[in-house]
Amino acid sequence: MNTSPLLRGSVYGIAAASLWGSLYVVSDVTLLSLPPFTLMSIRLGLALLVLLPLAWWRGLAKPDAPALLRMLAVGVLGIGISLGAQFVGTDLSTAINGALVTSASPAFVVLFAIIILRERLTIWRLIAITLATAGVLAILDPANADFASDTFLGDLFLAFAALTWGLYSALVRLLSLRHPQPTLTVTVCALLGGLLVSLPASLLELSQRPLGPLDAGIVAGALYLGLVCTALALLLWNRAFALVPASVASLFFFAQPLSGAVLAVALLGQPMSASLWLGGLLILGGLLLSLRAS
Repeated sequence: MNTSPLLRGSVYGIAAASLWGSLYVVSDVTLLSLPPFTLMSIRLGLALLVLLPLAWWRGLAKPDAPALLRMLAVGVLGIGISLGAQFVGTDLSTAINGALVTSASPAFVVLFAIIILRERLTIWRLIAITLATAGVLAILDPANADFASDTFLGDLFLAFAALTWGLYSALVRLLSLRHPQPTLTVTVCALLGGLLVSLPASLLELSQRPLGPLDAGIVAGALYLGLVCTALALLLWNRAFALVPASVASLFFFAQPLSGAVLAVALLGQPMSASLWLGGLLILGGLLLSLRAS
């Protein structure tokens, strides 16, 4: 593989996953006042508010009808259904459960890369995935997760979110191969597809669950989720999968729990434990091994 696309794709993918490291903590707080699909609609609307003018300024490519429908459909799946399930799951479960359950996403990406993209899973990539998965488990420590009956439904939603996100990521790669489009075009169409799900769901949701108190923290959290964790991170993630084979790019997702743990140490003053050091080294080893094998 050409080194330049691999290097750029790696930077984009790791940066996106690192930004998502704070996602569950911020979502856990904002969901106290904003119902899941309402928060999701705000998140997608803010992202489009930034990306649509950017796309217009750069000359948004006009895909033909089949490509446009496929991009919208991928957005319905990955943004509307997957992120919707993620928000509902986080609302019904806990932040630690959300981080732990959705860390299965890379395994689903690899699965769909083999089935849909016909990518070959080499022994080195398998070892890399195993190392990175062990690192995630070391950092998150499944013993801290609460899978009691009162969180079971939320955990099911989180597992479904991980499954559909894996499928979405593989399909983004497929779109980039069959219908080459600027990443900005793919991202804007995906966000519009997500709104087709979130807007009707939020209207129904608000009729049964009114908004809670909106203080400065809730507003700041919603802005952060929309502008940073959606507009910027999704653009970077889609670009990574346009440049790098899905079975390699899947490993970038493992930067999410690592960055979340580092943020907890830096911002919340939590101790830098041995398990964090071990997990970080295992994830780094898995990423380097996968990139070296490519």
